[in-house]
Amino acid sequence: METIVSPAVKNNGLVQKTVYSILFSISFAHLLNDLIQAIIPSVYPILKQNYHLSFSQIGLITFAFQLTASLFQPFVGYYTDKYPKPFSQIYGMLFSMAGIISIAFANNFYWILLSVMLIGTGSSIFHPESARISNMASGGKRGLAQAIFQVGGNFGTALAPLLVALIVAPNSQKYLLWFVIAAAIGLAIISKIAFWYRDHLMLRKHKKVVFADFQRLTKSNVKWAITILLIVIFSKFFYSACLSTYYTFYVMDKFHLSIKEAQVHMFIYLLAYAAGTILGGPLGDKIGRKYVIWLSVFGAAPFALLLPYVNLFWTDVLMVIIGIIISSAFPAILVYAQELLPKKLGMISGLFYGFAFGMGALGSAFLGKLADFTSIQYVYQVCSFLPLIGIICYFLPNLKKK
Repeated sequence: METIVSPAVKNNGLVQKTVYSILFSISFAHLLNDLIQAIIPSVYPILKQNYHLSFSQIGLITFAFQLTASLFQPFVGYYTDKYPKPFSQIYGMLFSMAGIISIAFANNFYWILLSVMLIGTGSSIFHPESARISNMASGGKRGLAQAIFQVGGNFGTALAPLLVALIVAPNSQKYLLWFVIAAAIGLAIISKIAFWYRDHLMLRKHKKVVFADFQRLTKSNVKWAITILLIVIFSKFFYSACLSTYYTFYVMDKFHLSIKEAQVHMFIYLLAYAAGTILGGPLGDKIGRKYVIWLSVFGAAPFALLLPYVNLFWTDVLMVIIGIIISSAFPAILVYAQELLPKKLGMISGLFYGFAFGMGALGSAFLGKLADFTSIQYVYQVCSFLPLIGIICYFLPNLKKK
């Protein structure tokens, strides 16, 4: 995929150079956004204990959050492809802030559902436009830009259980109000980015930018490639739902840990997951995104199959390996999809973020039911086969540059 730009545009650093200040700013905003999101599964053990929730209800809470986080994203992306809204992310962060305040005071199952849906709505507004901003600031290094953006979100997700263990678990649910500070900082950063985004849009409006597709793929090939990527997303995020939603319950049940101890093990996994994101994007730029996608999904299979049968030490080791391998896929998947449809960046970003969250929602709800009928350890045995679906990546077409 190449971009032909007019000489006037070539002289402008906003277009030609990688704008690292914007990339790291949007990455930090992603960290704060996903920190707020990740509070939801992090407080599950507390909510379950306080309000005597079943695993099915835990799954439904995740389903409600992920559904609102996924359902609106393709529509937000489609709309902003046509009518870009530089300041829309501010509204998204305000929804998330309202959700945090609400869940701090929630005292029943339905109030919790409403709270997580507010956070999910904020997330659905944040992600499509943020993916477009990182693409604009990439200077052509799309994989690197997407990796920088993703790693912020993954570090935010990793920090949440640790902060909940330190701030909320020893005190009370109302201490979740401390996370309003994260939302306030996010609002300040997003406001600054919005002005750069607005100026960049004005530049693009006055300068002709022509995308030239050198992939020579037919429409049917593009549809086939998108279908394969969505199947891979299903495999990856259904399995990730098992790891992120129920991992604390799994180690508490199998190894008889306390909530605090379980949160530390969750942090180890999420930290590894964040680290793996850094590898996927730049590696895809160098060796080809197809190979990164193939290795990162299917490559996790042998470790996933071993996981349910090892002790606590090897559980941590395998979770680190699985986290690093499987997390490297998403930056490569998203940029690969953007290169298939370069004129629909918002829509394709919204579709893939939305589908990813949607699969997490379905996975959490289904696995919660399964855990209630069987056991949480049985759920991990069943889910260990999901990465094998990644073998379908073999059929992805290679996107070669002219």
